[in-house]
Amino acid sequence: MATKVLVTGAGGFIGSHLAASLKQQGYHVRGVDIKEPEYEVRSCDEFRLLDLRRWENCVEATKGIEEVYGLAADMGGMGFISAHHSQILYNNAMINFQTLEAAHQAGVKRYLYSSSACIYPEYKQTETNVTPLREEDAYPAAPQDAYGWEKLITERLCTHYREDYGIETRIVRFHNIFGPNGTWDGGREKAPAAMCRKIAHAKLTGNHEIEIWGDGEQTRSFCYIDDCVLGIAKLMRSDYREPLNLGQDRMVTINELADIVARIANIRITKKHVAGPQGVRGRNSDNTRLRAVLKWEPEISLEEGLRRTYLWIEKQVRDQLRTDRVAASA
Repeated sequence: MATKVLVTGAGGFIGSHLAASLKQQGYHVRGVDIKEPEYEVRSCDEFRLLDLRRWENCVEATKGIEEVYGLAADMGGMGFISAHHSQILYNNAMINFQTLEAAHQAGVKRYLYSSSACIYPEYKQTETNVTPLREEDAYPAAPQDAYGWEKLITERLCTHYREDYGIETRIVRFHNIFGPNGTWDGGREKAPAAMCRKIAHAKLTGNHEIEIWGDGEQTRSFCYIDDCVLGIAKLMRSDYREPLNLGQDRMVTINELADIVARIANIRITKKHVAGPQGVRGRNSDNTRLRAVLKWEPEISLEEGLRRTYLWIEKQVRDQLRTDRVAASA
């Protein structure tokens, strides 16, 4: 019989991609989320609409499950994360603490927890030309936002559940995952999706001025979703029990990100720098341990990942503009 796995957050971006991949690999996939997948047809064997902030729903979600991929989270881009500290800390702590305990009580054998590069100390990310972040850099702890603090404490909880109860926990620290079929507007979108949306809108409307928060010299590395899903699968099957970075180690500025997307769209843009939340000044992934542990690292280039993402988002923007025109003429 197929191994029964649970993907929490299966209605979200990474979760929906992961669920589809696991089903293709032959697993029996139960997806759980507070909402339906927004941009993909359900790819799970079973999908349950459950609010995992409630204990009884965590019990229902984990019943009969052998392995859990914990991706459920209240999160978004920098604008959302920097403005909803209490909401994020409360909701995510409730989701993760209760899902892990329910998995333990249900006899789950393996549990992958999706952490984030946001756990790394702000004091190590104050320059644009930042030293790539190693896993051991997490301490002394000083994440910038409540989102990072909750991720870090849940990492500790996973470690203690493994030590105390024997559940094989795996901890992955995502570094800016992007791709199609994810949030691209509304305030919760990440930088690559926001940039693709702005430039698609510029191309389709003829107004080639786009807004960038801050001076645009803040730096990040970005990892395409297909590499992320493959890395998750490799880590889950490995014997490695400590937190592990998963991301690209090529760092670019936000201005450079805009230029890459503009070239893909084949337009020239004018950048307008405006006030807005920027997060840390610089962040990059040190993939030394990733290569050593998994004998692999992300392979899809930033340009190729952005090309695939931009083409999908341009279609969304075009459809939205068409809908708006129809509504305006009605």
